[in-house]
Amino acid sequence: MRLWPDGHLRVYEWQRMWIVVADLLMSDLWDCDYPLVCGKYGICSRGQCSCPATYFKLLDDRQPALGCSQITSLSCEASQDHRFVELNDVAYFAFSSSSSDITNTDSETCKQACLKNCSCKAALFQYGLNSSAGDCYLPSEIFSMMNNEKETTHYNSTAYIKVQNLPMPGASPGGKETSHRKRIMGFILESFFGLLVLIGILIFFFRKKNGADEIEEDYLDQVPGLPKRFSFEELKVMTDNFRKMLGKGGFGSVFEGTQTDGTKVAVKRLEGIGEINKSFLAEVKTIGSIHHQNLVRLIGFCAEKSHNLLVYEYMPNGSLDRWLFQRSDEFMLDWQQRKKIILDIAKGLTYLHEDCRQKILHLDIKPQNILLDGNFNAKVADFGLSKLIDQDQSQVVTTMRGTPGYLAPEWLSSIITEKVDIYSFGVVMLEILCGRKVFDRSQPEEEDMYLLSIFKKKAEEDKLSDLVDKHSNDMQSNGEEVVNMMKVAAWCLESDFAKRPSMSMVVRVLEGVTEFEHNLHYNLVHLPITAALANVDHREENDKPTTQLLPSVLSGPR
Repeated sequence: MRLWPDGHLRVYEWQRMWIVVADLLMSDLWDCDYPLVCGKYGICSRGQCSCPATYFKLLDDRQPALGCSQITSLSCEASQDHRFVELNDVAYFAFSSSSSDITNTDSETCKQACLKNCSCKAALFQYGLNSSAGDCYLPSEIFSMMNNEKETTHYNSTAYIKVQNLPMPGASPGGKETSHRKRIMGFILESFFGLLVLIGILIFFFRKKNGADEIEEDYLDQVPGLPKRFSFEELKVMTDNFRKMLGKGGFGSVFEGTQTDGTKVAVKRLEGIGEINKSFLAEVKTIGSIHHQNLVRLIGFCAEKSHNLLVYEYMPNGSLDRWLFQRSDEFMLDWQQRKKIILDIAKGLTYLHEDCRQKILHLDIKPQNILLDGNFNAKVADFGLSKLIDQDQSQVVTTMRGTPGYLAPEWLSSIITEKVDIYSFGVVMLEILCGRKVFDRSQPEEEDMYLLSIFKKKAEEDKLSDLVDKHSNDMQSNGEEVVNMMKVAAWCLESDFAKRPSMSMVVRVLEGVTEFEHNLHYNLVHLPITAALANVDHREENDKPTTQLLPSVLSGPR
């Protein structure tokens, strides 16, 4: 239940979203009875809003219900220029005989009382049969007014709205010139002082920003357990002035660098993100404390004013997508390599979910975020969209993030667990085993474009072997083992997240330590919804993240 500023007391009910199920006062009040139905100074007539003539204007021409404002503001210093705009047959929502400031009076007395009181904004006068014995109300604030229907209310009502008078047309030329000169001087003085105030505000915020930057940079030096901090000049030398680019994304570019001992590194330079220091500090602290053989290691960082850079270990074989989708003998992975890569990814996610002090949800598992070292060991990269939750917290409410095609169905409810990563892992498993993208527009038949759709169909027909990567003879010769691993992927893709395994369970199954139920029902996600999400971007790359949210400053290419 919520009482809104316009006076409506509304009752809400949650049905995937909050909807209004009742407006409690509507049975007792008409549309125009609410105090702010037409905003300040607005006049309500059968639910339509307007402003008093001449001295008033709408705050927003497209939204009359927001109310009106005076073209010339009232000034107590120039009270001799106050006058009234007379609005016949206009009443006020709060005016009753019991709230009158003056009783048994006439309209002139009511108006004079308002003129003598600078805080008075209007003289509201109403009477029955005798206009000399009416009631006067002198409000210090004007909300919405309404048309008075005398046939219903059985009284007469007039609103006298106080306004600041304009110069009289009959004033002498000399007086006009003097008044005009005064207005010009006043305008010049106001503009001058306004400019001084603006300059002062800009100086204040500039100093505050610089001070905040210095505090945040000093703060980094005091936080224990962080990786090495580099200066911007050091990174310029290390990358030969950012000469060799390894990749580029929406939030920055990655350059090859070499440390003084000859070790290669990948330097990510964040660009065009605006004020990012707070997010940058938080994520550097998080990633810097994580060490695992299947997670890309953050070696160091730079935070100097507008320069924010991250230094990662160098992964010579690049990202997994290059080895899965380029269709050449040079970039072909055999069955043992693929099996090892899948296990490596599972171990990296197990560490994030179960072995960190705070559980870390990756939220953007996809081939572009799996990097391969010189021995084809796989490491999970890009913690840029990660979400931290306490180990004893089973669910966390957040907003949709990640990449279309890899999003678990529970994202639609905005209540997620680490099982969203397990779902994305299942999609990546299928891409590795089938050698194709989750959404592939190069397929000749439209029904075959979406991998999960054709996977469900083949599973029901008991023809999963048809999906084994046809471009690899080694994969075909190990088809039976590949199909068994597809069933593990199907387990990870259960539409009910509670039925999906944990990542540690997946590791045990992949290592042969634990058996699992092979007779799955293939109760996969509601395909049309996920297919629509996957179709957000028609480009060949499947690496465009969703943009409903402010993304992390560390997302993008490594």
